[in-house]
Amino acid sequence: MNYTFRKFMGDLHLWLGIGSGLILFVVCLSGTIFTFRNEVLETVEADAYHVAPPTPGARPLAASALVARLEQVHPASQVTALTVPQDPARAWQLTLTSREAIKRQLAEEQTERAEAGQHGGKAGRGEGRREGRGGKEGKGKKGGHGNHDSQTLLVNPYTGAVQGNTDSAWSKFFFTMMGLHRWLLIEGGVGRWLVGVSTLIFLVLEVTGLILWAPAKLKQWRNWKMWKPGFKIKWSAGWKRVNHDLHNTLGFYSFLLLTIMALTGLCWSFEWYRDGASRLMGAKVFGARDEKPLPSAVPAGGARPLSADELLALAGRELPAPGTVRLSLPKGPEGSANVFKTATGFFVLSASDRLMLDQYSGAVLKRDIFADKPLNEQLVALIRPLHLGDVYGTFSKILYFVACLIATSLPITGVIIWLNKLRKKNKRNPATARRRARTGEAIRPEPVLVATRPSA
Repeated sequence: MNYTFRKFMGDLHLWLGIGSGLILFVVCLSGTIFTFRNEVLETVEADAYHVAPPTPGARPLAASALVARLEQVHPASQVTALTVPQDPARAWQLTLTSREAIKRQLAEEQTERAEAGQHGGKAGRGEGRREGRGGKEGKGKKGGHGNHDSQTLLVNPYTGAVQGNTDSAWSKFFFTMMGLHRWLLIEGGVGRWLVGVSTLIFLVLEVTGLILWAPAKLKQWRNWKMWKPGFKIKWSAGWKRVNHDLHNTLGFYSFLLLTIMALTGLCWSFEWYRDGASRLMGAKVFGARDEKPLPSAVPAGGARPLSADELLALAGRELPAPGTVRLSLPKGPEGSANVFKTATGFFVLSASDRLMLDQYSGAVLKRDIFADKPLNEQLVALIRPLHLGDVYGTFSKILYFVACLIATSLPITGVIIWLNKLRKKNKRNPATARRRARTGEAIRPEPVLVATRPSA
């Protein structure tokens, strides 16, 4: 039999699927579990994440009062950030960072500025240090997992009572799922490389699977009857046919979302891919994460910094649209305040507006409004929500959850198709099967992870 292009696509699909199937199963399963992490946390720990106003129409306490109260209870720490949810029935999140850690960070930043001056404005070794810290995939963020220098407390804004900590058993579970998804819980960059290579293979599997899903001959493409079986699952058929349709049809319907997840996910795996995407898009991927805050103009007379309430009021005037506000307070006398405001809802674009404010005068040092950005910069800014699935709120999360669940099932249904074909081949050739069983001869599997389109 001639070795056709379609048979080559089948072999490529089969062997790449066998080689990466286990890793892709773990990555997709952990990603599926991680999709609704916030919703699960706020449900199982409702007493910590939700609040009830003591009286109808009650107003929250002043943010500066909450900051002062926490710093009084934790004198060795400083409040460095607070999150004010759009929903008044949710607890505020205040991040405490040890003063020793803040001193170390300010010293490092001063050293980097000095090195940058010596290198003619280039960050030099400082960039390498930041990249090295980033290689640990965000440990210490979002509640302080693996980092004892900071913690994020859930505070009732109406009473000032601390209701919980984001570093809970459930949040640690989801942090483990994130570690499985990004680097297979293998430190040193090896796990991240394995996930990245498997993701590249997954993209090839998608292309080859799509080719095998389409009718075999070009002259059949005009005939709707040849396409129709690929769009539906024949539930009335036997379990083998149903399994085949689950692999073929569900793989087709999830193709677009899974491709978006794969292309965006590679930005966390390979620096060369991230740099190439930055050049292609004309904007730096994750550039906002690495951007240094602009310095505040320190007044000669030693004026006091603006309070958290004053900074939030300024942010409210500059960004009047409703949304959840994240305020990062300046850590030193020359630092500036950063404000991020993000709209939340069932079908709302997860795009953040950003302000950088002088901590003394409140002057806007930098304004970064999502709607004012060109299309390429908007797409780059949406890479994270495009990968996580919350790009359009809960609506897109539901779609991503279903697509991830399908991706998790594809290695399973593919292996079942392969095993069924092997059994069928052995039944057709009993003498060959007996000889192979007697001599231990290896059985060459057929390219069946995505089989030829069955009849309707």
